[in-house]
Amino acid sequence: MKYSYFPGCSLKGSGRAYEESLIPVFQALGIELEELDDWNCCGATAYMAVDEVKACVMAARNLAIAEKMGHQELVAPCSACYLVMNKTKHYLKESPAIHQVVQQALQTAELSYSGNVPVRHPLDILVQTVGLDAVRQRVKNPLKGLKVAPYYGCQIVRPYATFDDQVNPTTMDRLLEALGATVVRYPLKTRCCGGSLTGTLPEPGLLCTYILIKEAAKRGADVISTVCPLCQFNLDAYHDKIAAKWEPVSVPTVYFTQLMGLAFGLSPKVLGLQRNIVPLSWTAAQPVAV
Repeated sequence: MKYSYFPGCSLKGSGRAYEESLIPVFQALGIELEELDDWNCCGATAYMAVDEVKACVMAARNLAIAEKMGHQELVAPCSACYLVMNKTKHYLKESPAIHQVVQQALQTAELSYSGNVPVRHPLDILVQTVGLDAVRQRVKNPLKGLKVAPYYGCQIVRPYATFDDQVNPTTMDRLLEALGATVVRYPLKTRCCGGSLTGTLPEPGLLCTYILIKEAAKRGADVISTVCPLCQFNLDAYHDKIAAKWEPVSVPTVYFTQLMGLAFGLSPKVLGLQRNIVPLSWTAAQPVAV
C-alpha cells in the first residue's frame, strides 16, 4: 500500500515524535508513505478563523499536489490538518463561489484540484484498511498490564464523522486492545484539551487540560494515548502549572503510534519517547533494539 503523506508543520517541529513513530510502524505493516513535494501549511487554527477562503486555498494547494502525484489517497496524521483539508473538500463541493476562488488561485501555480483525493487519518487506515488481525500478527511485545486512556480530541470526528462515531469513537480503543493493552473507559475522550487557549487565555486552557489529566488518573490510567500534536503537547507540558494551581496529578501522554511501536518491538528511542516531558515508565515489554 502506498499513500501520499502530508506531515504538516507540527510533525516537523513540536510533534516530531508522532512522525518518528508513525513511519516505522507503517513500514512494519507494509505501508509506504510518500511525502508531498513542496507542501505548505494547511491553514489551520488561527488562519482558518481569520480568513477561511485563504485557508482553503492553502489546503487546496496540498490536495492538488497530492492529486498530481497520482496516489489515490492522502494521509494527514495531525488532527488540525486532517480537519482543515476535509473541510476544504466540503467547501469546494458545496460552495461554487469558494470553488471558483480556489481554482483561480491554483491556476496561478499551474495546479488544479478535482476534489477526488480522499483525506484519511492513520487510525482509519489501520483499522479499516490494514485490519486489526494484521496488527495483532505484527505484535511482538503485547502491552499486557498497561492501562490506557484513549483520547481522540475534538477534531478528527467533528464536524465530519468520516470513519468513526462523533460522540463515542472506538477505532483507537480497538487498536489498543489489539496491541494487548487494557483500555480504560474514558468518557472525556472527545473533550477539547484547551487547544490554542493555553497560549492566548492560559487559565481556561489550563483548566481544560487539568480536567482531562485528572479524569485519566481517577480512572487508573497509566498513560493517555492521543492522535493530535497539540493535544499531546498540552497534556504533557503543563503538569507543573497544574500542580501549582490545583494539585499534583501526573499521567504521561504519548501518541498511539508510539504504543504501537513498542508492541511491534521497536526501541523507545526510535519512537521518540525520549522527547516526552512526563516519561512513560511502563517496562513490561522488552523492546528489540533497532
